[in-house]
Amino acid sequence: MTGRCALLLRAVNVSGANRVPMAELRALLSDCGGLQNVSTYIASGNIICDTPKDLARARADVRALVAEEFGVDTPVIARTHAELARAEREDPFPDAELDKMVHAMFLEGEAAAGAMEQLTARLQPGERVALVGRELWIDYGRGGVASTKLTRAVLDRALGTAGTGRNRNTVRTLVRLTAPA
Repeated sequence: MTGRCALLLRAVNVSGANRVPMAELRALLSDCGGLQNVSTYIASGNIICDTPKDLARARADVRALVAEEFGVDTPVIARTHAELARAEREDPFPDAELDKMVHAMFLEGEAAAGAMEQLTARLQPGERVALVGRELWIDYGRGGVASTKLTRAVLDRALGTAGTGRNRNTVRTLVRLTAPA
């Protein structure tokens, strides 16, 4: 594989939980051997690097490193530049009122059968969901994440696979950061 990719850590540095200092992580990953040209974007666990030959192995290595060094066992979900660009192009909610309320949840695997029915039943007024490939898009509407019933536990149970969310603005930035030079 060539190009750049993003390794997305789930639920780090959110509300003071699962603390993983990005500067320390960046230094450790640069010494890790398998990852090249490592950078991070904001504190929420976005690692940008050259796409390793064995992406599955890189994900496992990063997960093990984060668990060992920081005591945080968290899924690491990878997306190449092409996958990120496709997700951005296929955003099902271009008409959303507020960009920051639209999130792409990048899934580790395929969503379970019946997931959308379960999630749709829990929507609050103004919320929308759409499954596009391995991304679950959520438009939280004006109520935002604070008023949703689509909690991490509900999403995990319905989807049957781990996922990590990034708002639309972050998705756009990740596309730019992984773009060929």
